[in-house]
Amino acid sequence: MKNAILLLSLSVIVTSCSNEDNNIILNEQNFLIFGHFFGECSGEDCVETFKLTDSKLFEDTIDDYSGQNLEFIELENDTFDQVKNLVAFFPNQLLTERETVFGCPDCTDGGGLFVQYSENENAKSWRIDLDKGNVPTYLHPFIDKVNEKIDLINK
Repeated sequence: MKNAILLLSLSVIVTSCSNEDNNIILNEQNFLIFGHFFGECSGEDCVETFKLTDSKLFEDTIDDYSGQNLEFIELENDTFDQVKNLVAFFPNQLLTERETVFGCPDCTDGGGLFVQYSENENAKSWRIDLDKGNVPTYLHPFIDKVNEKIDLINK
C-alpha cells in the first residue's frame, strides 16, 4: 500500500512539473513562425521569416514586412538542427495574452519580431518591439533566442 501511495504521489509530482514546463508542441499540424522585420533597411536581411515544424525548417521567400503573405521553401537539415530547440524558449504566457502587439515594433526604426503559433489550424500572431524597455520582461529571453536563431540561420 505504501508503495502504491508513493508511486501515485510521484506521478502527480512529475505530471505537475511537466505541466508547468509544458511548451508548445510541434507536429505535422502545429508549427511556429518566427522572424524579424526592419522598415528603414535595405538588403536581404531586413525581413527574415521562418517556419519551424517538428522535423523541418522553412524560409519565407516573399519577405513581406506585414507578415501576411508568406511562401516557404525547405532549408537544409543541418539548419533545422541548429534551430529546433527554439520551442523550448517559447514563453507560454504569450498564449494567454490578449495583446497581439507589444511595444511599438519598428516605430523608431529599431525593428520588431513577428511570431505566430499555429495549433490545429488555429493561429495566434504577435508583433514584438525589439526594444526590451517597451515589452514585458518575460519576453526578453525569447527575443534574444529568436535573434540568436536568425543569426545562426543566416551564417
